[in-house]
Amino acid sequence: MNIGEQAGLKPGKPLRDVFGDALLAAATENERIVVLDGDLGNSTKAETVRKAFPKRFFNIGIAESNLACVGAGMAACGLVPFIVSFSSFLLCNAYDQIRLSIALSDANAKVVGSHGGITLGKDGPTQMGIEDFALVGGMPTFVMLVPSDPVSMHWAVRAAADHVGPVFLRSSRVAMPFIYPENKRDFRIGKAETVREGTDLTIVGCGLMTATALDAAAELAGEGIQARVLDLHTLRPLDTEAVVRAARETGRLITVEDHYPEGGLGEAVASVLPETVRLRVLAVRRMPHSGAPEELYREQGLDAEGIKAAVREILEAMRSV
Repeated sequence: MNIGEQAGLKPGKPLRDVFGDALLAAATENERIVVLDGDLGNSTKAETVRKAFPKRFFNIGIAESNLACVGAGMAACGLVPFIVSFSSFLLCNAYDQIRLSIALSDANAKVVGSHGGITLGKDGPTQMGIEDFALVGGMPTFVMLVPSDPVSMHWAVRAAADHVGPVFLRSSRVAMPFIYPENKRDFRIGKAETVREGTDLTIVGCGLMTATALDAAAELAGEGIQARVLDLHTLRPLDTEAVVRAARETGRLITVEDHYPEGGLGEAVASVLPETVRLRVLAVRRMPHSGAPEELYREQGLDAEGIKAAVREILEAMRSV
């Protein structure tokens, strides 16, 4: 998938590789960081810490409920645990333990859902984390981070480690292009970023969808349509000010997310919008199947072509009013 090519973005490494590098850097700086693995360290890239600091890496095995409880216990002892597995396994299998031991206890634990969304492609829907936003969203003590490129992933890991309290961080298997300059240093939890200016409408994305939105916006510019792109890398706390400002200045919003519409980015944005603002939510609306990621995104209308079509439709609808 050549995401970001149309927007002229520099190619980057798979986000899980960036996560592994960033986790190792954070663990090197902070000796209280420990990693709890669900026997998937080679896939999530959490194994970088095992290789460097084997005594601070714990393979709990394919036992996600135990993984969450052990992590909560370590947090209670003053450590900073990163609890890492596939997003679907952690949130679906260990929800009760995450809710009771981490969320309700306000434990200083970091839950990392790797391989989020439909990027797993041929692995099929059983391993796709496409309801994780909704599940974590039901636990209000959690900060929710969905970085969109290598730079924001690096700083999201650092921000998660520094934040005192529960954090959910979503990672991905596919390569993500650079949206932000590599020397960017001002990443802040809860502060959205306008990554492209525009006046006709705003496309709001997070994770992989931000670069895809930039591709769509670059192509729409050739048609005379100037789309703003807003990167909501933090779903909680939501940058309400940035969303409302975009709505006021462009009048129309489209949200794009690699998640079911229920409990996701679109609903979060809708909750803070004035009723007069037109909103279109692009999301995973059909149960995905096993296939190449680019095929799955195309079928769900979550590729650049799908976004462009939605933009044209909402602008045409406004002209006909």
